[in-house]
Amino acid sequence: MVPRILSIAGSDSSGGAGIQADAKAITLLGGHAMTAITAVTAQNTLGVTRIDTLPAASVAAQIAACIEDIGVDAVKTGMFATADQVDAAGDVLVNADVPIVVDPVMIATSGAALAGNDVVDALRRRLFPRAALVTPNLDELGVLTETSITSLDDMIARAAAFAADRQVPVLAKGGHLAAGDMITDALCLPGADPRLYRHARVPTSETHGTGCTLASAIATALGAGAPLTTAVESARNYVRAALMTAPGLGARSGPLGPGRPLSPG
Repeated sequence: MVPRILSIAGSDSSGGAGIQADAKAITLLGGHAMTAITAVTAQNTLGVTRIDTLPAASVAAQIAACIEDIGVDAVKTGMFATADQVDAAGDVLVNADVPIVVDPVMIATSGAALAGNDVVDALRRRLFPRAALVTPNLDELGVLTETSITSLDDMIARAAAFAADRQVPVLAKGGHLAAGDMITDALCLPGADPRLYRHARVPTSETHGTGCTLASAIATALGAGAPLTTAVESARNYVRAALMTAPGLGARSGPLGPGRPLSPG
């Protein structure tokens, strides 16, 4: 059966990130994409100009409608606009025995703030304990660990400590590190040595929606039955291909292209 993947996230009017990026990745990777929209944003490659938040009850109803009929094999969460939305999602998902990939979206690629401290606290309470994986970028990991992270060693240490403290797998994304021609991500599992994934940095500024796409690709692989390490590796290869095929749209950081899996390296 085709893996049934539910994305809970905000809508990006420019199609680069959020629900639109999630649905594209899930579909291109062979999954059936379903959505629960938390907010409607007016945004493009220049920035976010407006956010309209949906009621928590609406978010819960969208999730329940998908689960009750089509069913769900994996869940990916992205932007939550309010803590009430996180609580509502947690209430509906409490009995869903499927992998949940939590992308703790806090800041847009353009730099706009998308989540407050109350949302972060709600994620800690309701979704992190249920997560199959949490996928913070460098800034988000800094917020979650209340530290400033400026080096690869710092990133790995903080991610490993967070994984151990919260008893949740963490994929720390090193794309924002000024680390030359290589990008290193660290998969940290509680009680295990970090597993590092490295590849050459793709020379492009078209990175809008990279985190959304990665988390959705991981969720799709998990929903198809892949183990976590395999899901992370295949999703990273997919994102790398999507960066290479970015069409160059917009004035600043544009959307990714239709990625295809690549061999590791």
